[in-house]
Amino acid sequence: MAWDHIIIGAGSAGCVLAARLSADPSRRVLLVEAGPRDWHPFIHMPAGLARLVKRTDINWNYETEPQRQLDGRRLWWPRGKVLGGSSSINAMCYVRGVRADYDEWARLAGDERWRWSNVLPYFLRSEGNSRGAGALHAADGPLAVSDLRYHSELSAALVEAAVAAGHPRNDDFNGPVQAGFGLYQVTQRDGARCSAATAYLSPARGRGNLTVLTHASCERVLLDHGRAVGVQLRRRGRRSERIEAGEVILAGGTINSPQLLMLSGIGPAGHLREHGITVACDLPGVGANVSDHLDICTLVRCTQPVTYDHLHDSMVAMQFLLRRRGVGTSNLAEAGGFVRSRHAHDARCDMQFHFLPALLDDHGRHRLDGDGYTLHACALKPRSRGSIRLHSADPRAPAAIDPGYLSDPEGHDLEMLVEGVRLSRDILAQAPFDPYRGDEIFPGAEARDPAAIEAFIRRKAETIYHPVGSCRMGRDDGAVVDPELRVHGIPGLRVVDASVMPELPSGNTNAPTIMLAELASDLILGRAA
Repeated sequence: MAWDHIIIGAGSAGCVLAARLSADPSRRVLLVEAGPRDWHPFIHMPAGLARLVKRTDINWNYETEPQRQLDGRRLWWPRGKVLGGSSSINAMCYVRGVRADYDEWARLAGDERWRWSNVLPYFLRSEGNSRGAGALHAADGPLAVSDLRYHSELSAALVEAAVAAGHPRNDDFNGPVQAGFGLYQVTQRDGARCSAATAYLSPARGRGNLTVLTHASCERVLLDHGRAVGVQLRRRGRRSERIEAGEVILAGGTINSPQLLMLSGIGPAGHLREHGITVACDLPGVGANVSDHLDICTLVRCTQPVTYDHLHDSMVAMQFLLRRRGVGTSNLAEAGGFVRSRHAHDARCDMQFHFLPALLDDHGRHRLDGDGYTLHACALKPRSRGSIRLHSADPRAPAAIDPGYLSDPEGHDLEMLVEGVRLSRDILAQAPFDPYRGDEIFPGAEARDPAAIEAFIRRKAETIYHPVGSCRMGRDDGAVVDPELRVHGIPGLRVVDASVMPELPSGNTNAPTIMLAELASDLILGRAA
């Protein structure tokens, strides 16, 4: 059977595309996902994300190349390998970014359709906010957005401490002003995770013109006289026949989409030849321009047993299953905020904070003794850039991920993380934490001078899971896709995922990715202005 659209990757973008394109009954849509269905109960119980780090069956579990500026460490990059992609394993924070982010996208892409005034309606089309509709919010979209049903007293203390430190209170980071501290709104419905699969794919699964394949990986895009005509799949370890399509859409994300392009002969010609791949299209920007939010954590011991460090999983799960209440509904990263630091270069906030009422070291993979709380700080506008390259021409081999953390020659990114530690310590030192505050674990009392803090950052900084940019949109020679997300030089092929973002948004990337796919679906259907 020939399909009108084959979508590779059932993550945040792929689920949106499958639902919107298949809403036209004349279009035959095939959605391909390398992972399984989103059946695991820890996916749907929000606090279950703490246990998902150990689920290798639904996580790509990538590692970066050794990072020269981070003591040669390989950093762990978890990415969802399941229906819903990373929206099925993330912390559910609903953050769009700000107007200036998208006006910058439009300038870099060379197309006014990516300005804030044009993308806002697509944010609204996706959003079903429990607070109701308004100029900046919608209430009837498929993606459920709600206030947390449960939060720790420590998260409340974080907000009060930030206010005591001089930061404004903010109960809507997607409102008129982003700056300030408050509780995050989350992508949840009735206390359960609302992933892109839940929001978009589940309601569309009964359509006769939509087929979803799981446990199926794409090995390459098939080309005929320079045009994409289908894909070669491997399903459950067995090579299948070619599957033809009128259009192939890559939605595998910042790692998998450029890797698949290169495996298909589309990318930097010299690099492809190094791996014995015939060059179909010399496109130097494939895999370049990678940008990510690097994050540093301040950890403090808690003198009271009110943290989430030693919860009884069975009791939490039972309360969640019976009543959709309690700690099970928590996204763990309950509170946080945005700050315009003294190093900011424009009116936008340049630091973001996430607070957890638990000790979090190495993404939660290293369990620390005792009770405590963690304040994350990340620089929103990093200047360092990295790359995605091939390790081999074998589609089963992971890509070479080199985010180039802290590689900017001016040292701006390191300076920003030092500032993040300073701001974190200032907030955690305020009076609202007096009843809870124990010793500082990280950076620790001995790390006071700038050199010691920089050494701590190089030893402990990690991703906060927002890589973008490896298939950047634009009209220049370094761009991979045009403003309609069509791959330059290859008719019949698009990329629709976070890899096309020319710059990081000011915040978490899941909501912007869903917006991007909403807009892309209108471009594909010929409905966008």
